[in-house]
Amino acid sequence: MPGPGYELVGQEELKQVTDVVKSGHLFRYGKQDDPNFQAKVFTFERELAKRCNVNHSVAVTSGSAALIVALMAIGLNPGDEVIVPAYTFVATYSAIIFCGGIPVLTEIDASLNIDPNEIEKHIGPKTRVIMPVHMLGNACDMDSIMHIAKKHNLIVIEDACQANGGSYRGRALGTIGALGAFSLNIFKTITAGDGGAVITDDDDLYIRAFSFHDQGHLPNRTGVEVGARSILGLNFRMNEVTGALGLAQLRKLDSIIETLRIKKAKFKSQISGLPGISFRTLNDPEGDCATLCTIIFDDPQKAELIASKLKTNTLDKSGWHVYANMEHMNKWLQEHNLPYGKGAYPKTDDILSRALNLSVGVVDGGLGASFGINIHSTDEEIEKTGELVRKTCHAV
Repeated sequence: MPGPGYELVGQEELKQVTDVVKSGHLFRYGKQDDPNFQAKVFTFERELAKRCNVNHSVAVTSGSAALIVALMAIGLNPGDEVIVPAYTFVATYSAIIFCGGIPVLTEIDASLNIDPNEIEKHIGPKTRVIMPVHMLGNACDMDSIMHIAKKHNLIVIEDACQANGGSYRGRALGTIGALGAFSLNIFKTITAGDGGAVITDDDDLYIRAFSFHDQGHLPNRTGVEVGARSILGLNFRMNEVTGALGLAQLRKLDSIIETLRIKKAKFKSQISGLPGISFRTLNDPEGDCATLCTIIFDDPQKAELIASKLKTNTLDKSGWHVYANMEHMNKWLQEHNLPYGKGAYPKTDDILSRALNLSVGVVDGGLGASFGINIHSTDEEIEKTGELVRKTCHAV
């Protein structure tokens, strides 16, 4: 069972996709005066932008593509350094590398997000971007990050791929920096199987992002603009079927987040007060996506034993979201004479060795979240799951 949106795919998605198939238009572009053209991608972009209260959105093929498009929109140059957390999905790093940049890994704090107190230690003459990642639906400390960025004249690109629907102090995640990136992968809050989006309030960045995602074309062409293309680009265009799925899911996002917050609150109440355990820091509790409930133990041995009894893993063993577990990334870091392998970021290692993800909406072994509840869990199931966590912790 992956993300909550995937679990709610139903008649709304079927209707949207059927509309596209019946129309005969699978390409994202079509003539606006053609009654058969459904414009699902265009509508998805407009509704996402409106929901986030920004001027622009560009639908793309994946969250990875969204990060690449955002980086190319700001004109990342070869050798530019991008400050990123040591706990994130590998795509955060690979997007930077394939744009010619250098990911500079940085310690996390008890929010499981980048530690603002560590950022300035890594700022150098080649630093161009700070890329905070709102891990597991929890907002980064954006006030501190934006203060640092302004002080050092750096650009902020928000990786909000795991946090669609979250907010920070009343602002949608992805809207606080220059650009934000979302994913529609099956493990995310809402899904189209795959897909993603870039959002921004900046007109020039929008034009550059749009152009890069569509072979240099200016926004919303109706044909091939020979001689009018602005920059070199690639093809990261979303098709109409994906747009249709994304649109149906986007219209469910608010209800998904509301449901998850209710269920998470009930779940947390079942396991609050256990000795030697704390919940991760939420930089804005009211804006949490509530897709996961993360508990942090005071002892790594206890955390590992409890995880084993619950048939799950501590976060340090949760796959490609942990820098030390990325064999291909560690090889790249080693080849470029950068810190690599377990021990390179000891604060991150320590926190992840003591942390356990309990699923609420996202059930993903790759996040170490193979135990917990889901969006369909009843109050009785939530209570039983909480009781099992309590009994296991007391037994250990």
